[in-house]
Amino acid sequence: MPEFHVSQQRCNTMKSLAILGSTGSIGVSTLDVVRQHPERFRITGLAEGHDVDLLAEQIMEFRPRIVSVRDEAAADRLCQKLGEERPEILWGIDGAASVGAAEGVDMVVSAIVGAAGLVPTVSAIKAGKDIALANKETLVVAGRLVSDLVREHNVTLLPVDSEHSAVFQSLVGHRKEDIERIILTASGGPFRQTPAEELQSVGPERALKHPQWSMGAKITIDSATLMNKGLEVIEAHWLFDMPAEKIGVVVHPQSIIHSMVEYVDGCVMAQLGAPDMRAPIAYAVAWPERCESGIRKLDLTEIGTLTFEEPDTDRFPALRLAFDALKAGRTFPAVLNAANEIAVAAFLDRKIGFADISAIVDKTMQAHDAYDPSSLEEYLEADRWARTAAVEMTK
Repeated sequence: MPEFHVSQQRCNTMKSLAILGSTGSIGVSTLDVVRQHPERFRITGLAEGHDVDLLAEQIMEFRPRIVSVRDEAAADRLCQKLGEERPEILWGIDGAASVGAAEGVDMVVSAIVGAAGLVPTVSAIKAGKDIALANKETLVVAGRLVSDLVREHNVTLLPVDSEHSAVFQSLVGHRKEDIERIILTASGGPFRQTPAEELQSVGPERALKHPQWSMGAKITIDSATLMNKGLEVIEAHWLFDMPAEKIGVVVHPQSIIHSMVEYVDGCVMAQLGAPDMRAPIAYAVAWPERCESGIRKLDLTEIGTLTFEEPDTDRFPALRLAFDALKAGRTFPAVLNAANEIAVAAFLDRKIGFADISAIVDKTMQAHDAYDPSSLEEYLEADRWARTAAVEMTK
């Protein structure tokens, strides 16, 4: 087993999970895996930010001991929906952090969207909880800090992103020094073949129609700009301790090969499967074992053809910007991520055009006076600065 931020797994008959972001696509898929294996998993805590109605349904089915919602108003609404037989209800970032750090939790599924997931994930790591990481922004914003904390507290950090799960599985049984490069696959998104002159005029409706994956709005837009792949490049750097020069990206429209590892002898290890997030989720929460995920079995004869292309960083400069941020280091990745979150939100609100997303990220990075952060607060300060700067640029 590779040593990349993975401690010796503690095997239990029953594993207790806390899910941060339980009403999002990853959270819902995780609960579907849990639903299939009541003898293996129980839900101790849930945290969500928006959908109180769905959270109430999840609470009634899985009976967690502690939950968290976005704010006090949402907490009051949830209390009214659940009545007297309700779990402990908290709110805000502190509430989500308490859910992840709660006593009795064995593993935290970190699936809050964006940089908002950083503080609760750090809190869970400091509490000694193993992490199934779907929130890539945690490593993009504060990769060095989080990596140091993982080692300090001797916790297991397992990737949930399908690409990083594929890399992790392709590393099993091999030595780090034998790796030639990591190859992340990208679907290419809905605009893979769209001419550059059309991209500025596309609206959110077209951008949200992903050809392969069913995901939340933010990550779907990131897939359309290829920023999602750029963030995954930075995440792979920290997960697998690989320099930018040893991380490549290839466009694979069928999304069957989820990523690959090339070794010095020319051999390439790949992980294949249907494009369904329940597979990497099941692998992470059941590791070092495997369990049924509920996805359809792969029929290669039905698929027939697998194709590959070089990514076009002229039409999709976000990928190039992410590589630039990774190579520059310091606070640039945090700024890249924060500016992108602001720009994507502005696009979804129809305040800017599709091509403006990458342009705003680029301008924000150019305006940033980078520094070497030494604390969580300094990473968060870079995030705050970038959001303020990017908001001004969207105007």
